Amino acid sequence: MMRMLRPIMAMILSLAFTICARGATPPKIGEKAPDFTLQTLEDKSVKLNELTAKQKVVLVVLRGWPGYQCPLCTQQVRDFIGAAEDFAKAKARVLMVYPGPADKLKAHAQEFLKNAEWPKEFSFVTDPDFTMINAYGLRWDAKAETAYPSTFILDRKGVVRFAKISKGHGGRSQAAEVVKAAAAIEEE
Repeated sequence: MMRMLRPIMAMILSLAFTICARGATPPKIGEKAPDFTLQTLEDKSVKLNELTAKQKVVLVVLRGWPGYQCPLCTQQVRDFIGAAEDFAKAKARVLMVYPGPADKLKAHAQEFLKNAEWPKEFSFVTDPDFTMINAYGLRWDAKAETAYPSTFILDRKGVVRFAKISKGHGGRSQAAEVVKAAAAIEEE
């Protein structure tokens, strides 16, 4: 009898370990977003809680570098850049996160941004080795994937007021819907 239970127990323990190893879950509306510090392409540190202390933050997680430049990420970034004045009127800073393996991530990020007119209210940071992505439970751990495309709006206390996570390539937040949601958040 005990011999039959051992494989079952081993399977249960393995499943429990897998579930625990997954770690974090994405922050939900009403929860405080985990703080992080990432680097810009100019090697300047950007600390999330320092940004939220000043104003609302629209946090956009791109797929980054899954082995190629994602055309849907490019389209989403252009959409957000085109709405830069609207984000400024909504008193929201946009922070875009470009995740990927550390090897050559900065070069890939620079390539991604070429020909982009970057608004002053926007920040672009890289997440080498998925530190922030893992802390937010957004790791898309499949071949040729990096992170689930996601958008969060954080108020000045760092609390999530809007969250949209795409579990596929499409279904991403559009700038117009995010601007509308950001404008509706009252300043404290």
